[in-house]
Amino acid sequence: EVLLVASGGGSVQAGGSLRLSCAASGYIYNNCVLGWFRQAPGKEREGVANIERDGTTSYADSVKGRFTISKDNAKNTLYLQMNSLKPEDTAMYYCAADEWTLVTGTPNYWGQGTQVIVSS
Repeated sequence: EVLLVASGGGSVQAGGSLRLSCAASGYIYNNCVLGWFRQAPGKEREGVANIERDGTTSYADSVKGRFTISKDNAKNTLYLQMNSLKPEDTAMYYCAADEWTLVTGTPNYWGQGTQVIVSS
């Protein structure tokens, strides 16, 4: 059973925007903290943004003010709106979920990655 399906990556120039989507199963959407991670070549995976069950959001310092995480209850879908993209945002982006927390960086559920490339 596929529980998280990510989409929306692509190639953009610096300063551009992309919106990532992640369709979640009903169980995950209703019972988990949802979030996005990314991993650039040669770098460690890092948390980008989280959204709690009550809608509380948190962001990595590197994306604050540029990225917005949200979710659509009618569609069981998680989003990441990315504006003012920089070349350093280039990475594989993964949606993830956990019944408890994403802070540990080891969530129980992972979506497949979607590639984001930002050219200067």
